[in-house]
Amino acid sequence: MTDIAQIPGLASVIDRYDGVILDLWGVIHDGEQPYPGAPECLDRLRAAGKTICLLSNAPRRTNGVIRKLEGMGIGRERYHHVMTSGEATYDALRDRDDPWHARLGRRLFHIGPERDMDVYLGLDYTIVPTPEDADFVLNTGIVEFGDPLSLYEPDMEACRRRGLPMVCANPDLIVMVGPQMVLCAGTLAQRYEEMGGDVCWHGKPHAPVYDRCLSLMGITDKRRILAVGDSLRTDVAGANAAGIDVALVTFGIHQEELGGAWGESVNPAKLAAAVEIAGHTPTYAIPSLRW
Repeated sequence: MTDIAQIPGLASVIDRYDGVILDLWGVIHDGEQPYPGAPECLDRLRAAGKTICLLSNAPRRTNGVIRKLEGMGIGRERYHHVMTSGEATYDALRDRDDPWHARLGRRLFHIGPERDMDVYLGLDYTIVPTPEDADFVLNTGIVEFGDPLSLYEPDMEACRRRGLPMVCANPDLIVMVGPQMVLCAGTLAQRYEEMGGDVCWHGKPHAPVYDRCLSLMGITDKRRILAVGDSLRTDVAGANAAGIDVALVTFGIHQEELGGAWGESVNPAKLAAAVEIAGHTPTYAIPSLRW
């Protein structure tokens, strides 16, 4: 495999692009605070006239993500657009304009924390307390950071016995919260499929969410867009499928297998091996989101 170009920052390639699609968790922040250099990179991108769209697999609507970013000191003046898997989930549950969602009933069983309720609040659904009462299950992830998968398997087994379809509002398997790796809704959905359950996924790497970003950005030439993310499975796979270039942040969820220290490039052989296993190839690798 050809060595993947490792760049020190976006400044070395950004003249090739008119806009960027940036992941949030693992790229701009760690769930608690921005990464060093990330806010400044946003400012430099805007100053360079680049259109910035934030794309997150957060299982909540865009307004909640905007508020979270503001709490970290990243205000609306630092980017142009934002899209989330939670927003895509809300739209799908509201519109029900495809055969899969059209078949869903109106009794919803929610696996996930109360903070994710905005993906269905205000819609015409009855929230039920048990799988036995439900027509389908909405999965937004674990309730408490540190919860193991086994804690959720009894409810998922009950859902499977009932033949309930599952809506997954976050395809990520794990996320970094500070120094801690935390399970995401994608891990639960993956397990549900292994049990024989039927899952519909919203967010990266699936095409519709990229179509929404491209529409927001108003850039018709995909060759002029660069995505940046820290996951081979979602960010790189999604960008590959969408036909846009992508930079992999190496000090993200793959930091352990790639072995790089903060701010440093990684071993090219380790990077090539991880890419070969994943089957998704980044255009560049970058230590973190930096100018």
